[in-house]
Amino acid sequence: MTTIKQSVSALGKPRRATYVVLTIFVLGSLFPFYWSFLVASRDSGMLTERVPPFLPGGNFFANAARVFDTVPFWKALANSLIVSGTVTLTTVLFSALAGFAFAKLRFRGRNGLFVFIVVTLAVPTQLGIIPLFMAMSEFGWAGGLQSVIVPNLVTAFGVFWMRQYTLDAVPYELIEAARVDGCSMIRTFWNVCLPAVRPAAAILAMFTFMTSWNDFLWPLVVLDAGNPTVQLALEKLQSGYYVDYSLVLAGTTLATIPILIVFLLLGRQIVAGIMQGAVKG
Repeated sequence: MTTIKQSVSALGKPRRATYVVLTIFVLGSLFPFYWSFLVASRDSGMLTERVPPFLPGGNFFANAARVFDTVPFWKALANSLIVSGTVTLTTVLFSALAGFAFAKLRFRGRNGLFVFIVVTLAVPTQLGIIPLFMAMSEFGWAGGLQSVIVPNLVTAFGVFWMRQYTLDAVPYELIEAARVDGCSMIRTFWNVCLPAVRPAAAILAMFTFMTSWNDFLWPLVVLDAGNPTVQLALEKLQSGYYVDYSLVLAGTTLATIPILIVFLLLGRQIVAGIMQGAVKG
């Protein structure tokens, strides 16, 4: 804590222009959320007004109720929570394990295997949709949530991210000390490595949850119409000839709430990781 305070003091006090720029940036970032809630709290007629209102109306709960009556939104929320939660947990765990192995363990072919994993990041996801769908059909998983979960249990970016963070966050001396004390390699990972990489794991968890929650293309291809995720349910809200934007943005606002909750839960770890990187820099 003292080191952080000394580093902040060394940077000097921020100028007034800094606060102005940050305020503009924050307001610009929050405006889309506010506008979505504004439209969701009124009817679509406000979009045709010459001077649109800038204060919320009183129709948000009525529009939200219409969302649940129009599409199976509760089921879509539950499906997205199952998929995103499972994918996030497995991605963080497997990426941390692989990152620890690539960063701190010595084995034949380590560098070549890691380069191969990084190269896969350059392969467009769309190229694998047809063979992946054929594989899911062969397994009998097409239409079920497992067809969305299993292909995303771990990501190349997650492995790369955790490996890069583990290189500096976990000294070899700690690993050697744990091994001398009789810890197995898996226990060394669990008790030494994992607590040290929590900030990076929190950031990876947030981005993984957000990416899985917002995924549209693969669930659209592989899931049945009666078993949607949130993004598919939102697409159904605007699939008619006439699009009721108050209804669509009411659903969008509801779909944003879980992401905000995840950010609030992981915010402390994310800030700790940013501050730790700033002090090291």
